[in-house]
Amino acid sequence: MASELHEAIFMAKQERHKNLFLNYRNLNIFPVELLKDEGMQFLERLFMKRNSLTTLPDNLAQKLPNLIELYLHSNNIAIIPQAIGNLGKLQSLDLSDNALQVICPEIGQLRSLRHLRLANNQLKFLPQELGDLGELETLDVSMNLLRTLPERLHQCLSLQCLTADRNQLHCLPRQLCLLPDLNELSMAANCLTSLPLDLGRSMELQFVFVDNNAHLKGLPSYLYNKVIGCSGCGLAGQISDVKQLCLTLGDVTVPLPSELKTIGSETDHVLPLEELACRVQHAAYNRTSKDVKFLTPFLLPKSLLDVVQWPLGHCHRCSQPMFTIVYPKLFPLRETALAGVHKRTTVSFVAYCCSSHCLRTFNLQG
Repeated sequence: MASELHEAIFMAKQERHKNLFLNYRNLNIFPVELLKDEGMQFLERLFMKRNSLTTLPDNLAQKLPNLIELYLHSNNIAIIPQAIGNLGKLQSLDLSDNALQVICPEIGQLRSLRHLRLANNQLKFLPQELGDLGELETLDVSMNLLRTLPERLHQCLSLQCLTADRNQLHCLPRQLCLLPDLNELSMAANCLTSLPLDLGRSMELQFVFVDNNAHLKGLPSYLYNKVIGCSGCGLAGQISDVKQLCLTLGDVTVPLPSELKTIGSETDHVLPLEELACRVQHAAYNRTSKDVKFLTPFLLPKSLLDVVQWPLGHCHRCSQPMFTIVYPKLFPLRETALAGVHKRTTVSFVAYCCSSHCLRTFNLQG
C-alpha cells in the first residue's frame, strides 16, 4: 500500500497533475511526500476521502498554494490549523464526517470559497467570521450540535443553499430572510418553535424543509406557494390514534388531507400549502356542487371555479388531484397554470398551522 502511495504521488509530481486521488488509502498522517521541497505548486484538486487523518499540516497552503478543491470527507480530523486561511484560491472544502468540535475563525479568510461542507461533526457553534465568505453559495452544517447560527451569516450575499438538519436549533435568525439569492433552506429535525414572519418573502426562496420539528407552532404566510417539508406525491399516511382533522363549512364537514399532521414526522411527505389548500377546496366543492348556496364560503371568484373543478392531473400513485406541480425541481411552481392566477386576482385560501392543528384563513395576493 505504501509503495502504491509513493508511486501515485511521484507520478503526479513528474507529470504535474492537477488532480490527485488519495481516497481509501488508510492514511493516518498527511503524506510527507506532498510537502517535500516546493511541494506541488500545480495541484488544484486533492481527494483524501475515507482515510484516518487526525489533523492537517500547518504548511499546507505554502506547499499546495493553488488548491481549488480539498475533499477530506470521512476522516478523524479534530483540529483545523489556523493556516487553513492562507489557501486563498480554495473554492470547495469538504470536512464532513470528521471529529471537529471547533472551526477556527481563520476560515473566514477563504474569500474565494463557494462550497463548505461540515456535516456530521461535533460542532456546538460556528464562528462569526463565516459571514466574511462573500462568495459562499453552499453551506452544509447538518448533523452537529448547533443551538444557534452565526448572526453575521446574512452577510454571505451569494448563499443559495443552507442546510442545518439534525441540530438543536430553537430559532432561525431573522437576518437570513435578507439573503437575496437563498433558494433552499433546510432545517429539518431541529427544535424549532417558530419561523421568522418574513421567511419566504424573497422570490428566490423556493424550498423550505422544516419537517420533523415537533414543536413548530406556525408557518409564515409568505410560504404559501413554497415547498414545505419533503415534497412528494401526497400518498396518504397511516392514521392511528390521532383524530383526523376536519374543516367545517356551514353544515358540511370536510376531512382534511392526512399530510396536515405530518409536518413533525420523518416518514410522511408534506406538500406545498398551496397544493393542500386546492385539494381541500376541490373535495368540498365536489361533495356539495349541487348546493349552489354552499359556494359562498369559498370566496372564490368565478374565474377560479374552473381551477377547483379541473385539476392539472392526478397522481399515478395515490390518484389524488394535483393543482400545482408537486415535483418543483423539474417544474418550478412559477411555471404552473396557477402562476398567472396569482398575478391577477386575490384568492382566499386556507392556511394550515400544522403543528398546533389549527386553521386560519388569509388572503393571498399576487
